[in-house]
This record gives sequence, C-alpha cells and structure tokens, in this order.
Amino acid sequence: MEMYQFTNNKNLDQFYEMISAKKRNGFVVIEHNEKLPYVVLSKEKKAIKHSFHLFLTCLTFGLWSFIWLYLIITLSRKKNILVAVDEDGNLFEDKCLSA
Repeated sequence: MEMYQFTNNKNLDQFYEMISAKKRNGFVVIEHNEKLPYVVLSKEKKAIKHSFHLFLTCLTFGLWSFIWLYLIITLSRKKNILVAVDEDGNLFEDKCLSA
C-alpha cells in the first residue's frame, strides 16, 4: 500500500499560522490530528451584561439596542470550527455542528 502526501511544507506552515491566529482570538483546540492535518477548535459563549446595555439603550434613546442585539446574536453561542488541509493541499475552514 502506497501512501501519498498531499500537503507540502508551505501548506502546513499556513495551516499552523491559521491555528495560532484562531488561538489568539480565543479559540481552544478540542481535537488535533497530525496524520490527516485537521484541528477542531471551540470558542465558548461570552456573558453579556444586560443591565449595562439596557442603561446604554435608555441613555441613547434606543439607538444602542442595535448594538446590543448584534452582541446577543454573535456572542451568546458556542462556536466550533474545523481547520484542515484537503486532498489537493488547499487550506479550508468550516463550521462544525454541535449538539
């Protein structure tokens, strides 16, 4: 059985740079595989201080509510992503389904 290597050093360097960039943004490695280069990263949801945002919404006559709604939508979910190198050596990122 022959083994083919689809990745080269340039692709692997980009792969590890992307992983380190995601780690700097708050993601944590859940699963890592060196043989098939892929990593599953997770970012926990953040707590939102609703009383503070309600105060700002009242202070700005409701204009802050748009920002508050955006923060609720983006920060209140746990995020799981997959970073991998495919068979052609291309680097890709995909969202993982979580229960």
